[in-house]
Amino acid sequence: MEKIKIILVDDHQIVRDGIKALLTDVEDIDVISEAASYNELKEKLKLQNPDIIVMDISLPEVSGLEITKQLSETHPNLKVMILSMYTAEDYIFNAIKSGAKGYLPKNTTRKEIIDAIRAIYNNNEYYSESISSVILKSYVQKAKTADNQPERMEDKLTIREIEILKHFASGLSNQEIADKLFISIRTVESHKNHIMQKLELKSTVDLIKIAIKNNIVDI
Repeated sequence: MEKIKIILVDDHQIVRDGIKALLTDVEDIDVISEAASYNELKEKLKLQNPDIIVMDISLPEVSGLEITKQLSETHPNLKVMILSMYTAEDYIFNAIKSGAKGYLPKNTTRKEIIDAIRAIYNNNEYYSESISSVILKSYVQKAKTADNQPERMEDKLTIREIEILKHFASGLSNQEIADKLFISIRTVESHKNHIMQKLELKSTVDLIKIAIKNNIVDI
């Protein structure tokens, strides 16, 4: 079995030990290394090729958000998942802008950490329920006070693409959409890519925002 290779980045040894202990018996996940700072991480990346970096935000010298931004430029195929005690809106949106593929609070469960790692490895994004709530609450508020009228999705997307957009915005995974529509997961991913290209979107969060803005899903 091919394992998901993880590097843990946190400046507290006890936190790294705790996360590593949670993942020790997971058969498809392997914590291959750990680092306490960006300099340590850079040295590790010269020798190792992880799939996912599990990153804290509060780090010495260079913050986890800045590291995430730099990694998105220097290692575009490397995915970053933020695991942080900070759950305020600014931190979350800056993490997304920096290129993070997931965001979980540090008080999350073992199961959710594992689910998030697997989802991100399979090219999905993952935000815990509490983080998603902050994102949606913020966007809904902005959508309600916006003066501009939404673009008509019918003018840009096919009926099938609108249907798939609705399912994405409702929180279904690629596989769940494929099962629901009786199509392959590859077809779902292809539709998603087409939607994002047509609407000039960069992330699943953007898909959710555009769906809310155009009343494709209820809020």
